[in-house]
Amino acid sequence: MKNTDENSKSIWKKSWKGPRSLLIWFILLTVAAFIVVFCFGLGPAIPMPQLAAFSLICAIGIALAVILMVAFIHWLCCWRNFRRFLWGLACLVMLIALFYAEEDWRGWHAWQKFKHEWEAKGEKFDFASFVPQPVPDDQNFALTPIVASAWEAELDKNGHQIQPPKKNVVNRLEMTVSYNYDSPTNGSGYWAEGTKTDLKAWQEYYRTLAETTNVFPVAPQPQTPATDVLLALSKYDSAIEELRQASQMPYSRFPLNYNTDHPFDTLLPHLAGLRNPSRVLQLRAIAELQNGQSEKALEDIKLSLHLADSIRTEPILISHLVRFAVVEITLQPIWEGLVEHKWSDAQLAELERELGKLDFLADFEFSMRGERACGIEAIDYMRRHRNYRESFRFLFSSNDDNSNDWRDRVRAAGFYLMPDGWFYQNELAIAQMHQQWLLPMANAKQQLVLPKIARKSDGFTKSWKSTPQNFFARMFLPTIGAAIRKSCREQISVDLAQVACALERYRLAHGKYPESLDALEPQFITKLPHDIINGQPLHYRRTADSQFALYSVGWNEKDDGGVVGYERPGSIMPSFELGDWVWRHPSK
Repeated sequence: MKNTDENSKSIWKKSWKGPRSLLIWFILLTVAAFIVVFCFGLGPAIPMPQLAAFSLICAIGIALAVILMVAFIHWLCCWRNFRRFLWGLACLVMLIALFYAEEDWRGWHAWQKFKHEWEAKGEKFDFASFVPQPVPDDQNFALTPIVASAWEAELDKNGHQIQPPKKNVVNRLEMTVSYNYDSPTNGSGYWAEGTKTDLKAWQEYYRTLAETTNVFPVAPQPQTPATDVLLALSKYDSAIEELRQASQMPYSRFPLNYNTDHPFDTLLPHLAGLRNPSRVLQLRAIAELQNGQSEKALEDIKLSLHLADSIRTEPILISHLVRFAVVEITLQPIWEGLVEHKWSDAQLAELERELGKLDFLADFEFSMRGERACGIEAIDYMRRHRNYRESFRFLFSSNDDNSNDWRDRVRAAGFYLMPDGWFYQNELAIAQMHQQWLLPMANAKQQLVLPKIARKSDGFTKSWKSTPQNFFARMFLPTIGAAIRKSCREQISVDLAQVACALERYRLAHGKYPESLDALEPQFITKLPHDIINGQPLHYRRTADSQFALYSVGWNEKDDGGVVGYERPGSIMPSFELGDWVWRHPSK
């Protein structure tokens, strides 16, 4: 009996060592971890079978980690092993230091070599080179009271953000042609579709609106559609007249914070303030043409073009996209005046001169170089200011810094630990992309665009595999094909409008349109623009209905006979990638 008790007691006194004891510990830890994860883990977020499997996998991993950690600590308690560990740790630290030193030098050297090579050819990569020069305050369109009202609630005169925004500033450029951004059905026209603005629809809209609001003034009794529209928009007469006086200023430089280390953080509240008045000026000009006031219409068109020109020197792509939008809006009354023969010869000559000042290919080159400098500056800012919270929120998380996506957090941690050289590699990647693909797409001196390069570059960027050396470059590169296509489309639209003005001048002088465009030079146009897609003359022919067909071969580089392309059958919006780009007459 004594021996039995001693044997039983000795089992518990024995030290748990060896494979069997490790297995027992592993099982106990796995069971404990499974219970914890299963009970306090994801709960009802996933179905029970998946939850059990997930909990088991996590439990096995936790158990293994605990056992390995205990074994490592036990191994480390030996002085010989501890010295080996210190030696191995020192070697690891040295390898890491060598890795960082090598990557930092390699990235910096490659970027400096590329930059110096291209700077010797005249390229500039620093953002300061593209910042517009300061202008006198008393000669600055952007600082006139009415224009300043569009930005002074959020920015001071140095471009610094005002926090909180001023609440007592009334944005006098916040003009709308409708109430709550509503508009009459089928009221707006679009010259590229060959549709005119329906002033009667606008008249009915304003008179119906007056039954419930007093936002727009209306006459007691209906007048002509043009007169009623002009009356409704007369609420903006004083603001537009003040804006017209401001446009006499010789310079325009908005107070943006160009001195910031992070150019992409620059606030741009003035852009909406320039686009909104152009809608009002468009509808006013169309109504004025219908009312026999072509001189007033011309003045409104010139003011709208001045709004577009006021941000031409800004080295930011979005500013130029807004310019395109304003000019596209402004072409509508020019087109309607042409198809209805409302313009005089002198007015047409002035429109030609105004349109001839626009060079969107040169603006494309400038904005792309400015955008490149912005991207390089932003990457360098991130290299010098590695704020984990900021990087996570702005670069990786699709929601906010409370996101639970572990992949976002791993990427943000990787960004925080990246060698400086990888940031330099990203700067190099964005510069190379611009030199190899972006800038060769357009040649402002020769007034040419190469859609083939744009298509190849789109394919390249889509197949461009993301790596730490190009991650930020891919993020900051604009949509290449869209940027050049919009620039090209707008330049051709302006060129077509300029030629159409010259054709109308010829018709006024001879009673008919010419047999060819060559008859326009030099009396009716100083120099005929060519098709910037292929460098060939624009396509032109007289039609049987005493009108004409005038068009560019468009982005597909193929002469489709003046036929507009559409994305799908039944669509009314022309495709700018299919068919020809046509100066159209209204559909009969």
